[in-house]
Amino acid sequence: MFFGELGLDGRLRPVCGVLPAVAEAASAGFGKVMVAEQNAAEAVLVPGVRVIAASSLTGAADWLRGLPGPGGGPAAAEFEGGQELSSGRVRGAHGAVGGAISTARAISGGPTVRMAASGTATAPDLAELLGQSMARRAAEVCAAGGHHLSLLGPPGVGKTMLAERIPTILPRLDTAAALEVTAIHSVAGTLPPQVPLLTDPPFMAPHHTATKAAIVGGGSGIILPGSASLAHRGVLFLDEAPEFAKDVLDALRQPLEAGEIVVARLGVITRFPAKFTLVVAANPCPCAKMAGPKEGCSCSPATRRRYLGRISGPLLDRVDVKIELEPVGRKELLSDRTFAESSRIVALRVVQARDRAAYRLRGTPWRLNAEVPGSELRRAWPPAPGSLAAVERSLERGQISARGVVKVIRVAWTIADLAGRPRPTSDDCESALGLWLGVRR
Repeated sequence: MFFGELGLDGRLRPVCGVLPAVAEAASAGFGKVMVAEQNAAEAVLVPGVRVIAASSLTGAADWLRGLPGPGGGPAAAEFEGGQELSSGRVRGAHGAVGGAISTARAISGGPTVRMAASGTATAPDLAELLGQSMARRAAEVCAAGGHHLSLLGPPGVGKTMLAERIPTILPRLDTAAALEVTAIHSVAGTLPPQVPLLTDPPFMAPHHTATKAAIVGGGSGIILPGSASLAHRGVLFLDEAPEFAKDVLDALRQPLEAGEIVVARLGVITRFPAKFTLVVAANPCPCAKMAGPKEGCSCSPATRRRYLGRISGPLLDRVDVKIELEPVGRKELLSDRTFAESSRIVALRVVQARDRAAYRLRGTPWRLNAEVPGSELRRAWPPAPGSLAAVERSLERGQISARGVVKVIRVAWTIADLAGRPRPTSDDCESALGLWLGVRR
């Protein structure tokens, strides 16, 4: 199989989607593929395939004829797929592929620590969000169990700051997840040229003017994945969520349940994976000012209800954790410095909780508490007897739906995993209920 674009000058140019294309070629029985030099770093990630990296049509023709290249060297470089290569080894006959290639590694311990370009400063840290201990705890629960999060509060309380730091407490992607994420970004053409394999959880934050096709995928001609699929195995952050078009928000309801997006066109149906952690943030009112005469908010209760009502009830019903952030004063900021934990410490607890869940769910297709169907939760992993009394009362009062009960149980299991308990207790279920209802505790 040959993958590439031929330029008018005879050079072979890289194309998008080489990783999934080579993987499909391997599954179809092809043992060799030829790609442009710039795509070699991507193609060589597929095991069981011999990759030929050519820089020009002349080099490709010489390789096919068995002729040497200029200077008597090989006409095109050859590599065995699935091996770890260095940038010095990925060289064709007429150039070099920049950047080192690193294979995906399953990380069983230790969080992702991103370094700045200079190498002297660390990535954003969860400890920087001072005065919002409940919000930090909610982010930890969501990261450990794969739950969705809703943040409500006036500007400046740390909604965006918190969302941007959730990827810092997520584990690095294992081999299978890294290849999935890399394939999606390769198809979309967003794979960085010097990073052939993405091992960090992605973070996508589309603007509120984004169209439905930009969020869930689509387009005229070639169907491309949207932000929801680009956030696969990572975080999709919708800031100023009520400002998004209603049909855009409602289009996320199906992937939140199924973990994939189905885009149908005339005669074509395309499926993109979309297992992401959704984080939606909203101000309490359109003017984005704090309530009260001193702060200057003049929005009526009806105006606030209409504004927040743009986020539909069915969508919020699929959000596991809801937090209301309030402004903090100088005393809270100073006192919280002692208790705010770094992303590294929180990430270690997240990894341990995920390991407990994975061990409990061994032999099943699920690895996170948020993925377990409600029927299986009730049958195989019910909470301790009597621990759902508060949840059942809320169900009778109409405060929570049947779907909400399932989500509360999932969150309760995550809280128990973080605490190292074998089963959720009454306190765990009550805490999970408070997180689902958005009650401050």
